[in-house]
Amino acid sequence: MILNLKSKKVEKDAILHKLITLDTNVLVSGMLNPSSPPGQILNLIISRKLQIVVDDRIMIEYFDVLGRDKFKKYFSEYDRENVKAYLRNSSLRVTADEVVSDLPDPGDIPFLEVALTMDVPLVSGNLRHFPVSKRCSCVVLSPREFIDTINKER
Repeated sequence: MILNLKSKKVEKDAILHKLITLDTNVLVSGMLNPSSPPGQILNLIISRKLQIVVDDRIMIEYFDVLGRDKFKKYFSEYDRENVKAYLRNSSLRVTADEVVSDLPDPGDIPFLEVALTMDVPLVSGNLRHFPVSKRCSCVVLSPREFIDTINKER
C-alpha cells in the first residue's frame, strides 16, 4: 500500500497500532541480537504491534543492506529473502512530502522525511546522525529509549 499524503498528517488515534520509521541499523541489529532493544522492536513488528513506515528509498536501502556479502555468515539466503518479503508485504509505504537537507549522513534523509511526513517516531542507533537542530518536529529515539517509552505506556 502506498499513500501520497500531500500536506496531510495521519491521525494516530485512527490507527489501531503504532507506526514507526526504523533506521536500517536497528533492523540489522535486531536480526543479529534478538534479545536486545532492536530485537525487541522487531518482535513488536512481527507481532503486528508496530508497523514500519517506508518509502521506496528506504525499502531499497533495506534490501541493499540485507543483500551484502558480509551478512551471509549470519543469515542464510532463505532467511534474508523471508525478511525482504515480510518488509515488502507488511510495511506501510508512503510518498514523503517533507524535504530535509544537510544531515551529517545524507543517506539518512529519507528516514527523517518519512517520519516527518507521517508524524511518527524515528528509531535509530545513530542519534548523532540526526542533530536536534535538524529534526524539525520529529521525535528521534534510540532503540532503548523507544522500548522504555513503549513499556511506560503499558
